[in-house]
Amino acid sequence: MDIRTVGIIGAGTMGNGIAQACAVSGIDVVMVDISDTAVAKGIATVAASLDRLIKKDKISALEKAAALARIKGSARYEDLKSAQLVIEAATENYELKLKILKQADALLAPEVIIASNTSSISITKLAAATSRPDRFIGMHFFNPVPMMALVEIIRGLQTSDATHDAVHAMATALGKSPITVKNAPGFVVNRILVPMINEAFFVLAEGLATPEDIDAGMKLGCNQPIGPLALADMIGLDVCLAVMDVYLAEFGDSKYRPCPLLKEMVAAGRLGRKTGQGVYRY
Repeated sequence: MDIRTVGIIGAGTMGNGIAQACAVSGIDVVMVDISDTAVAKGIATVAASLDRLIKKDKISALEKAAALARIKGSARYEDLKSAQLVIEAATENYELKLKILKQADALLAPEVIIASNTSSISITKLAAATSRPDRFIGMHFFNPVPMMALVEIIRGLQTSDATHDAVHAMATALGKSPITVKNAPGFVVNRILVPMINEAFFVLAEGLATPEDIDAGMKLGCNQPIGPLALADMIGLDVCLAVMDVYLAEFGDSKYRPCPLLKEMVAAGRLGRKTGQGVYRY
C-alpha cells in the first residue's frame, strides 16, 4: 500500500511531532484537532522546531517552507478522507481514544488503515471497537518524535500482515527504526522502563541514596543518558503511576505494585517538570 497522505488526530506534543516527521520526509499531512486554535498552536510548534533545525544546519529555510506546506490543519474530521493512514494521537485515555476512533472509523473508506499512538492501551481491544480490526495497528512514537528513532509497531490479535507491512515500511520511510511487538500491556519499552522507574522510587523511599546519587549511579553505571528519577519528572509522575496501575490490573502480579512514595507525590500534585516540582524542583 502506497501511503502518500497521513491523517493525524491530535495536534499536541505527539501529534505535531508525528506531523513534522511525516512532512520532512515528503509525506502530506492532514492534522485535525477540536479547534482551529489547537491546530494553529500545533503548526506553530512544528515551525519553531524546524527553526531550531535550521540553526543547527540540519535543514535549509527552503526545506522548512516545503515541510510546512505539506501540513494542512483542520478542525473537521471530514478532511481526513484524503489519507491512506490515519494516526490517532490523543491523550492516553481509553474512553477518549474509543470515541475518536469510532468517529474516524465511521467516516473513512474501508481500505484506510487506522493506527493508535498509544503507550499502554490494548490494540486488540481498540481494534475490536472498529469495523476494520484487520486494518488497525499500534504506532507508538517516542517523545520528542522528530529526534527519537524508535517506533513500536504493535500488532493486535486481528492485525493483518498487509497492514503491518505497510505501516512498517511507512515508519522506515520516515527515517525511523521500527520494531514489531505483540499486543501486551506496556508493549516492550515501557514494560521494562516504567517498572525500573518505580523501583528507583522504592530505593529513594528506603533512603538508600539521594535522588542525585541514584540518578548518577544509573547514568554512570548503566550508561543511561538520564537517571530514572529525572526521567520520571520529564515523563510526569502521574503518567508513571497510571502505567504501573495498568500493569498491576492487567497482569495481576504484585511485582507491578506502584511505590507508595510515587503515589504520595502524585497525590501532592508534585508531577514533575510540568508542575515545577517532582523529585526535583524546576
